[in-house]
Amino acid sequence: MKDKVTIITGASSGIGKALAVEAHKRGAKVVLSARRKEMLDEITSSWNTADYISLQADVTRKEDCRRLIHAAFEHFGRIDVMINNAGISMRALFEDVDVEVIRKLFDTNFWGTVYCSKYALPYLLKTKGSLVGVSSVAGYKGLPGRTGYSASKFAMHGLLEVIRIENMKKGLHVLIACPGFTASNIRNVALSKDGSSQGETPLDESKLMPAETVAACICTAIEKRRDRIILTAMGKMTVMLNKFFPKFMDGMVYNHMAKEQDSPFK
Repeated sequence: MKDKVTIITGASSGIGKALAVEAHKRGAKVVLSARRKEMLDEITSSWNTADYISLQADVTRKEDCRRLIHAAFEHFGRIDVMINNAGISMRALFEDVDVEVIRKLFDTNFWGTVYCSKYALPYLLKTKGSLVGVSSVAGYKGLPGRTGYSASKFAMHGLLEVIRIENMKKGLHVLIACPGFTASNIRNVALSKDGSSQGETPLDESKLMPAETVAACICTAIEKRRDRIILTAMGKMTVMLNKFFPKFMDGMVYNHMAKEQDSPFK
């Protein structure tokens, strides 16, 4: 990734922050984006100013995405990697959740990817660059209590697969990266049934894959121009078994989610 101009959305924390640090470590020219500019400034406080720019942007706003891509090109003169990482989660049963919560998840997870990918695509085609979606195993297997999250990640997969196929003769690389349960703050800020913040995660973060490990795997997959990666042993097992035993896996994921602390299952 040395000298590759790399845009990362949702770069203020979690996997996005780890991706920014890892890309910078590998010599990339990093464009960091998030809603909280002050948190981006903390990440880059010791970086050489020639190596990065950081911009406040909300990926749910089409104009913010257009401005982000334009600013990256204006500053560095090219775009090599677009990493769609910004995302939010939820935790509530479908029968209980306010549909506006699902809309909010799609606005960030799906439409944010649509907007940034659309505006970045012309530049990526010129450089034969990489378009990346940081998705989830929830994009392969529907997770109970995460209706909007799983649905938005399934939609992201469909979008990126189509973009890959449409441009397979043009040198564009498209990566769908699917972490399993990761030690990041996405669950801490997940939305509850009424749209309020969930608060503390129900999972033991110490037993999850570190965000830094996820970021290193994604950056390596970009360098090797892989089409897709699935991370964590549980994630790989879930995807593999679901291909052959989907009904069995329905029961497995139900039982797993039902054991969570304060599970939404009655």
